[in-house]
Amino acid sequence: MFMKVSVDISLYPIKNEYRQPILDFIQELKNSGFTVIENSLSTQIFGDYDKLMPFLNSKIKDVFFDDNLYVFVLKIVKGDRSK
Repeated sequence: MFMKVSVDISLYPIKNEYRQPILDFIQELKNSGFTVIENSLSTQIFGDYDKLMPFLNSKIKDVFFDDNLYVFVLKIVKGDRSK
């Protein structure tokens, strides 16, 4: 059984050059094959829970391997709210 979820993501790099890490992370999301919607405050990604959450876990972990400090804020809603 598939469970669709919608995840609202905000990434806050704690460094002077903050734009590029955000743009890089968004590009990784766009390359994923999941539905991705951007706005000025956050990025939303939509898909099946069992596929989307391991993907996000991996991408967040990749960001955390950088030596800088990053803060992620995630809001997860049951259902596909992309429409």
